[in-house]
Amino acid sequence: MTSTTKTTATAPFASFEWMLSLRYLRARRKEGFISVIAGFSFLGIMLGVATLIIVMAVMNGFREQLYEKILGVNGHAIVHKIGGPFTDYEVVSNQMRAVAGVKDAIPLVEGQVMVSGPGTTSGAIVRGMKAGDIEKISLVSGNLKDGSLDNFDQSATVAIGTRMANSLRVTVGDRITMINPRGRATVFGTKPNIKRYPVAAIFEIGMSEYDRTMVFLPLKEAQRFFNSPNAVTVVELLVDDPQAITDIKPALKQAAGPTIFVSDWTERNQSFFSVLEIERNVMFLILSLIVLVATLNIISGLMMLVKDKGRDIAILRTMGASKGSVMRVFLITGASIGVVGTIAGLILGVVVCINIESIRQFISYLTGTEVFSAEVYYLATMPASMNPRETTAVVVMAMVLSVLATIYPSWKASRLDPVEALRYE
Repeated sequence: MTSTTKTTATAPFASFEWMLSLRYLRARRKEGFISVIAGFSFLGIMLGVATLIIVMAVMNGFREQLYEKILGVNGHAIVHKIGGPFTDYEVVSNQMRAVAGVKDAIPLVEGQVMVSGPGTTSGAIVRGMKAGDIEKISLVSGNLKDGSLDNFDQSATVAIGTRMANSLRVTVGDRITMINPRGRATVFGTKPNIKRYPVAAIFEIGMSEYDRTMVFLPLKEAQRFFNSPNAVTVVELLVDDPQAITDIKPALKQAAGPTIFVSDWTERNQSFFSVLEIERNVMFLILSLIVLVATLNIISGLMMLVKDKGRDIAILRTMGASKGSVMRVFLITGASIGVVGTIAGLILGVVVCINIESIRQFISYLTGTEVFSAEVYYLATMPASMNPRETTAVVVMAMVLSVLATIYPSWKASRLDPVEALRYE
């Protein structure tokens, strides 16, 4: 006589499947080791997701801050004169302003000098500009820590960064000495230009390289100091959309004429920003391995759980549970670890990103060292900018890996033969 057990199909993800899954997640004495593995899997996914979100946010913030500082101080395009002094800069500036998309054209004299004060002597970059043009550079005019730029054009004064002022140990009203080694030619050779200038203003851009090396001088005074009467070094262009500079560059070249060479900010900083982009992509791949390793722990934990619950699975099958129901029970068990761990990692990552600078200062205080030194990383504060698309991609990736990791152990559980499982019980 043959008896047949009829399997009654239940609705997918029925309440009893969720009940069993949640019971398997709760630790009992003899399943303590399995629960430990599940706990480590949860922590691994949480920390992996949080680390990935934090690192990508910091690198995005770092890149955005560098973009802001570099494009906020330097021109978006640079106009050079070929084959002679740039004496017709006013005409060229007006031609450039007439091009669609160009906000302004700023003529300037630029050169390298030695700067000395009571503290030390260091190299510096002098930018000779009109006071009205300096006002257009909001990173400078909007971040004055001391002094002012009033009557800057009418006085032979300088504006320097906070780091240079601290290094030279000077403040507003003190004098610094500037030395131009390419001075005037005499019968005895080249005589360096040496002149003392009072400090009229001290600014803080927030990028250590600029705050330590940049000096602003009135345009007329810079022309005298660098022996370039009625001439400038370059004309810097400010455009409406710096990202679209390559689109208007042909129009700039056409308006400039054959004796003018035009270069844009993407060409001048291409290698620097390319390195940042490569580093960002590599870091994403490396840190993704943390999430991958954590999901592998889910596989090992579920395989041990399936082996331990062989008798329970067999009883469920003989009571009428389908293979699909058994598979879904273990699928929910494993996926719950990954999903909850991913959500916890997202919350942790967002909290850390919001308070990243306070955390940096606290760690610096505890360790007695400067974390994220401005001398090394250029920026005075640690930035973090979360990209919604990147954050979503990290969360989706972690959840998908967590679900995929549960498929094989769940399938093995559904294929378990009830007769074989109960034979030795």
